[in-house]
Amino acid sequence: MQLAELDDLSEYLIAPDPAARRLTRAVKGTDHNGITQEINVVEERPLTIYLNRQEIVTAMTIGDYPDYLALGFLRNQGMLHVDDEITRVDYDEELETVVVRTARETDYEDKMKRKTRTSGCAVGTVFGDMMEGLEDVTLPQTQVRTSWLYALSAKINRTPSLYLQAGAIHGTVLCAGDRPLVYMEDVGRHNAVDKIAGWMLSEGVSADDKILYTTGRLTSEMVIKTAMMGIPVLASRSGFTAWGVEIAQQLGLTLIGRMKGRRFMCLAGEDRLLRDADPAAVADEPKRASRKAAP
Repeated sequence: MQLAELDDLSEYLIAPDPAARRLTRAVKGTDHNGITQEINVVEERPLTIYLNRQEIVTAMTIGDYPDYLALGFLRNQGMLHVDDEITRVDYDEELETVVVRTARETDYEDKMKRKTRTSGCAVGTVFGDMMEGLEDVTLPQTQVRTSWLYALSAKINRTPSLYLQAGAIHGTVLCAGDRPLVYMEDVGRHNAVDKIAGWMLSEGVSADDKILYTTGRLTSEMVIKTAMMGIPVLASRSGFTAWGVEIAQQLGLTLIGRMKGRRFMCLAGEDRLLRDADPAAVADEPKRASRKAAP
């Protein structure tokens, strides 16, 4: 059974655009019956991020919102401070580079020598101590209604996206209450989250009352990035890793996974949940719903 796509995307400030230029490419192949078919596959291209004069990293990305990706990556790595004055962000499509310039002089040579390759698709990289800066994080005790979670899951899973069209990609959605606000996609869930962080930084958006939804696994990296952004709730239709759960419990972050239809599992931050919806009254997700699973 196929989930009907949403016709009204007016709740979103930024919604996916599956038809956007350069995000997919049509490729011909043959199926199990030997029949020639043409399908869309997601593009993957490098983006090199600079902070002032220093090259920081080259990320593999689908190529949309490079400015948000660069800002969010640098912020989540602790290379951009809350009080930094960002003077310019320059993107060169031909050179596939983005340069973030700040009034503060920066030098992260020592930090860049310490790298951790993460479990994210497209191979994420975290510089320095993964837990650095988390000791100063205090997440707000914002209440979360289960009715919001059910509504968000139903809306997000029916939103037209590259995830639905081509698979092989992750989606991350910034939400407030039962409203999805900004939906970003990328080949790595870490990139999608960084785009959200970059948008929030660019627009000066508060994290206190927000929920972060992801199609990917709830790993240590996802929990750390969410906490560094100041968002108190992280939810996913996928499962957990033990370290991700442990860090969420230490930080007091509400961690909700396996969220499909009326079902979900909360492994940290249960105290934020207000169970205002009867699960029996919520429509369950069809077992053969056509939503692709991001690998």
